Amino acid sequence: MKPFIKWAGGKTKLLGQLVPLIPKDYNNYYEPFLGGGAVFFNLAPRKAFLSDINEELINLYVVVRDRANQLIQELRKYDSSEACYYECRNKDREPGYKFMTSVQRAARTLYLNKTCWNGLYRVNSKDQFNVPFGQRKNPNIIDEETILSCSYALRDVSLKVEDFKTVLEKSEKGDFVYLDPPYVPLNTTSFTSYTKDGFNWNDQLVLKDMCDELNKKGVRFMQSNSNSELVLDLYKDYTINTIYAPRFINSKGNERNKIEEVAITNYEISKQTRNWWEV
Repeated sequence: MKPFIKWAGGKTKLLGQLVPLIPKDYNNYYEPFLGGGAVFFNLAPRKAFLSDINEELINLYVVVRDRANQLIQELRKYDSSEACYYECRNKDREPGYKFMTSVQRAARTLYLNKTCWNGLYRVNSKDQFNVPFGQRKNPNIIDEETILSCSYALRDVSLKVEDFKTVLEKSEKGDFVYLDPPYVPLNTTSFTSYTKDGFNWNDQLVLKDMCDELNKKGVRFMQSNSNSELVLDLYKDYTINTIYAPRFINSKGNERNKIEEVAITNYEISKQTRNWWEV
């Protein structure tokens, strides 16, 4: 099952490397940096708690879960023209924006994602969406089959607008947490502005402290992050696996190459998986 939305740093193309590293048995599944949810949709865990600090994203997920058909009907009001795009984008700059229904807001979020430049989600200091038009010839604005499939997968899932730290309070021994935070930058142009407040180095340190506490509680976790010296040093006491990731959100086509990332776990990878990994 594929995600219904594209997200910066999405894991769809990495599932073949990430999924074999995930424990086969666990109680509850937590994912507090939800984004496109590729790992969740691939695993389809029995009991899941999904969250993100991005209110518009979680609203979209809730609408997909509870009102998928209404969302599809609302999306039919949009077309792929540049004029329609900017009219839609500018709605969060107008007084009437706060009166939009949850379905209208969800349709706007999904439409912008399908038609903006490279599917990027970015807001300014006023929390206004500011990604330019994508100039795609035939964007798939209404992927009805995917929306309905994802709606079914989300039917019993908890969806919350929450800070990632709440996972520490809720998870228990035997649970599994997948963490996909904005990465530690490899350079000054790296993208971290999913929300108006961004995600800085201090947040990375708080995340590390949370991982230590999860480990003490007996909660298994896997975290994706950049293969940087800062990350390698910060998590030197854990198991670190190298992942090879294609990256397409770059203005220069010749710079959209594979780069090394890491998958950090607080558990050992089985010998069978390790042998497969090294082949």
